[in-house]
This record gives sequence, structure tokens and C-alpha cells, in this order.
Amino acid sequence: MARLSSALTGQHRTGRDGTAVATKARAAQGQEPETSLGQAAETGKDAGRSRPGVQIRSKTSSRTSALPFEHAPCVRDFLQELLVQRNASQATVRAYGTDLADLETFLASRGLSLEEPGSIERRELQAWLAGLFRAGCARSTMARRLSAVRSLYHYLYRNGRIDSLEAIQIRNPKQEQHTPRALNVDETCDLLDRGARTQAPRARGTTDAQAEALQKRDLALAELLYGAGLRISEALALNVREVDPALGYVRVMGKGSRERLAPLSDTSVDALVAWQKVRPVLAREGEQALFTGARGGRLDRREARRIIESLCRRAGLARTVSPHVLRHSFATHLLSAGADLRAVQELLGHKRLSTTQRYTQVSLGQLVATYDRAHPMAEQAEHADLADCTDRPDGADRVREL
Repeated sequence: MARLSSALTGQHRTGRDGTAVATKARAAQGQEPETSLGQAAETGKDAGRSRPGVQIRSKTSSRTSALPFEHAPCVRDFLQELLVQRNASQATVRAYGTDLADLETFLASRGLSLEEPGSIERRELQAWLAGLFRAGCARSTMARRLSAVRSLYHYLYRNGRIDSLEAIQIRNPKQEQHTPRALNVDETCDLLDRGARTQAPRARGTTDAQAEALQKRDLALAELLYGAGLRISEALALNVREVDPALGYVRVMGKGSRERLAPLSDTSVDALVAWQKVRPVLAREGEQALFTGARGGRLDRREARRIIESLCRRAGLARTVSPHVLRHSFATHLLSAGADLRAVQELLGHKRLSTTQRYTQVSLGQLVATYDRAHPMAEQAEHADLADCTDRPDGADRVREL
């Protein structure tokens, strides 16, 4: 299948085999990310008290902004370390800040505070988790929030702010096993072929050239998500000067600031070339983003989701899917076609193989075919059936049936 041919062979258009993963940091390219803890550590609800915003300046940025939630000093220091010393992404720091703010809100309701972390006992954390469970939080969410608290306590222990880690000796909730939802091959082809050919509803004031550019952009985005298996955040972060479809791959910055090369399928190359030709019709002057919105700025996640949902409806699919489902479909179709699990891990940019193993659910027919091909007794059983057939009057007919 052309859309996955490059990934299945494991070869780039440059002639390199395998799926090499680059380990150079973005700083090596001379790009210093401008971030601030005020942006990264946006947090949730206030503890019910009127608290002033806190001004925190990041060492990697000259900007200063106010946090909507005033964290305890130890939490602010921990988030600062994540951002500056451990080079965590803004999304990671924001998630940690949100989770710890939830704990701080709970502790405040009990007259406690992380300003004195040594006074927090294990039973308090267990009560917090129990409250999350009663509120209907998913077990994965509970495990993530507990992980944030563990990271905070390990930071405090390393810096001598607490004497013991006894409070965090709590087991993670048992996780549900969910198989990622993916489109089958026919649904995927319908989305990318029929959905892209059908004209989307045109907004008022849109010219013919702009409507054509929007349609080519939608197809290029969908082809990139499925043909290269990118996360939506990776696709939207691409800049036009960083993408040369003729190379047959794109360089993306994934989770944990891990850089990798993602091979492009033939159809995604064609779609990207077509989009880049008409991109100036939409993009503002000086805009660096590869994918732009109707107003010329960088496309955001919400609009990208609407684009994929619109393609699903235009293709006549029974359900609409999120952009991430195309990545799930990419991995599922590769493994179903016989791709090596570790090669798929490299293509997806997963740090752990166990994450990729979620896609290894196969059909009963595939299991039977694998058994017949690999098990030594399967061949003996087949020969025995043939020998039994030839000894019977209707044996010739039965051999033909087998």
C-alpha cells in the first residue's frame, strides 16, 4: 500500500536503511526555546481562598507572567527545576502543575499545606486518591497524579527538605487495559480519498483560491498523520523551512525533546508538495508554520481536530475520529502487515517497547495463520489429513478441498 510503503520497507528515500533516531537536542540547531514557567505551569482551581498571582521568571526567558494558582514554594522550585534543569516540555510542566494544584486544594480543605511537606502523612494522600476515585477520575489519571506527587517528594528528599519518603509508599491503581481504537484500512482510504475529494462547506467571504488551499491543507495534514504516524502536536509544530518532501522524511521533535526522523509515504509526499504550492494563499507574511489556519497563523489543535472530523463526515464514515486515531491506525496497519515491533517503536518515537505493544492485538485469523506457519505439529497434522484422504474412496475430492 503506497501510503505505508516507506515505513514497511524501513528505508528512507535517501537510501538509508532502518529508522534512525536522531538524538541531537534542538539547542544544537541554534534554536533556544523561549519559555516561561508562567506559561508552562498553568494550573487548575483555586483552593477557595483569594490568592494573589505569583510572578516567576524562567532562566530561559525574559518574559514574566502571573500564575493563576499560588503554589507552595517547594512546588514552585520543583516546577522550575523541571523546566530549566531537566528540560521538560511546557505540556509536561503544565500537567505536573495541574496535578499538584489539585493536591494542594485538597490539603487546604483539611487545614494542611505543602508549605510543610514533612507534615503530610500517607493517609492524607490515600484520602486524596479516594476522593478522586469517588469523583469518577480514570485510574490512569489517578496514577499520573500520584506520579507527579512522587516526583515532587523525590525532589524534596534529594534537596534535604524532607527526611523520609514514607508518605508516597502507595501502590498505583490497577490500570484498565484499553486497545487503541483504530480505523480499518478501508475506512482510512475512504477518509483520505473520498473525504479529500469532497468539497468542504465554504465559509462566507472565502475565495475560490482560498477554498482550494484549505482543501489541500486538510489532505496534507491527514496524510502526514497517517503516512508518517506523527502526533498532532508534532505535525503542528513543524515549520515550512524544516520540511522538504523530496527527502522522503521529516525531522520531528517528540515527547521528552527526543528528535527522530519520520519516513513519508508516497501519497503524503504528493499531498505536502501540493499544499506547499498553495500555502502562500493562506499564510501571513513571515509565518513559519507549515500548517496555517484560515487567518494565516499557525494551526491549533482544536481546528486540526475539526479538520479530521470534517474529513470523516465528507467520507461518509459511520463515526468521526480524532487526529490521534490516524496515528493508532498507522501503527495497527503496520503490525498487521508484518512489520517488526521494534521498527514500529522507532517510527512512533516511543521510549518504551511496552507502549508499542498496545497495538499488537491481532485477529483470530492471523493467529491461526501464524500457528499453521510456525508450529511443528501443524505440518504433521496436515500430512496426516492428506494421507487419510487418499485411503478413502472419496479421497481425491477431499484432497482438492484441502
